[in-house]
Amino acid sequence: MYRWMMVSLACAVLLMFGCNANPPAGEGSSENSSADAAGASGISWQSPIEVAEGEAHQGPWQMNDSDFRYVDAPTVALNNRGEANIGWIDQEAQELYFQRFDEAGEPLLDDPVNVSQSPDIFSWLPRIAVDPEDDDRIYLLWQDIVFSGGSHGGEIFFAYSADGGESFGEPVNLSNTQAGAGKGRLTSDFWHNGSLDIAVNGNGDVIAVWTEYEGALRVSWSEDGGESFTEAVDIVSEAEGDPARGPSIAYHPDGTAYVAWTVGENHGGDVWLTSFSEGADNFGEPRVILESDGHADGVNLAIDGEGTLHLVVGQSTTRMLETSVVEYARSTDGGESFTEAKTLAEADGDVGSKAFPALAIDGADRLYVVWERMPSAQERPVSLGFAMSEDRGDSFSAPEVVPGTGDDDLGFNGSLQGLLMQKVAARNEGQVAVVNSTFNEGERSLVRLIRGAFE
Repeated sequence: MYRWMMVSLACAVLLMFGCNANPPAGEGSSENSSADAAGASGISWQSPIEVAEGEAHQGPWQMNDSDFRYVDAPTVALNNRGEANIGWIDQEAQELYFQRFDEAGEPLLDDPVNVSQSPDIFSWLPRIAVDPEDDDRIYLLWQDIVFSGGSHGGEIFFAYSADGGESFGEPVNLSNTQAGAGKGRLTSDFWHNGSLDIAVNGNGDVIAVWTEYEGALRVSWSEDGGESFTEAVDIVSEAEGDPARGPSIAYHPDGTAYVAWTVGENHGGDVWLTSFSEGADNFGEPRVILESDGHADGVNLAIDGEGTLHLVVGQSTTRMLETSVVEYARSTDGGESFTEAKTLAEADGDVGSKAFPALAIDGADRLYVVWERMPSAQERPVSLGFAMSEDRGDSFSAPEVVPGTGDDDLGFNGSLQGLLMQKVAARNEGQVAVVNSTFNEGERSLVRLIRGAFE
């Protein structure tokens, strides 16, 4: 079994795994790797595109001298031309790379572009955003494992491109902390990296949020398209209770930015929300918006063209690190109230836990949700689940498996540093893109893009 544990000694990440985990069928019978595979959602899926391939080796943790040889942790954003902008990590090179693909799946850059430019420091778990008014402006945020004097390595870095990804500016450290930026703590010895997010609107505003191992939720923002950023400030300080974890940020059409997050160190942890406008230092009072019967985790927030807030979250009915289902809720009053959560993906006998959902909305306000499918809450995910809504969340299609994410020879899903990721993007009408990484010990690791269209 693949048992995943993150141990606090100098940010050690230990993976113990044995037998190959082939995915069960489960969640309908739509598991399919063929081109133009259509499941219960009515999405036509293209054949998977291999973005990057590498070895599949992870040696013992020795900080930035660790022998890690694999590709991992993709993130995706679509632009108005329908192109897929993808960032991912090459652990052997210790770098973050970028490539852009057209609608047919052909790469548009001669070679992947090195964004992080830090070959002696691990770069982990990026997020990507594209300016909604300018396809050539691409923004990347990630976690570099810089040891700045505290017990946990981690700083938040940012870089942007103004030429469609042909080149990126020099990375900028936004966090400058000793508190372990980018870590979403569940317990003192168990956390996920990649606890960060980025959002951009069409007015040159860029907002980056992240959490620290010590518990704070922090924000930094730019009003000039990423040319400069404010000094980071707290949304929630480390002294204010349970550690913040897994922030998700989205812009409302009126310019207000909303941030949702969950917490660790609390088996009854809920979903929290705040908002700000006219400068990100003007915060609303953080408040609980969804009370959990157990522990909520992995919240993902998106806002449609009419200003409705939609969110998905993994929900354990008992406690942290237990079997989870995927739930959905929405707000039509600016986050003042949310509908009662509805379950999109339940636990079943084949795949006992559904967790870490991600959400995207297309130009027709259709909702697309993906999530990790795990044999149990203590095992590595083996494929991605998917459902969509044509009616802005009133109803959802039956769950299916994203083709190309559960093939027998792939091993388990990445990321090996944490599952707080953004694996789905949508844009225009009916366009959706999913990215995934897989790791088959001693064989190979892959980063894949799977394009889909709703017709």
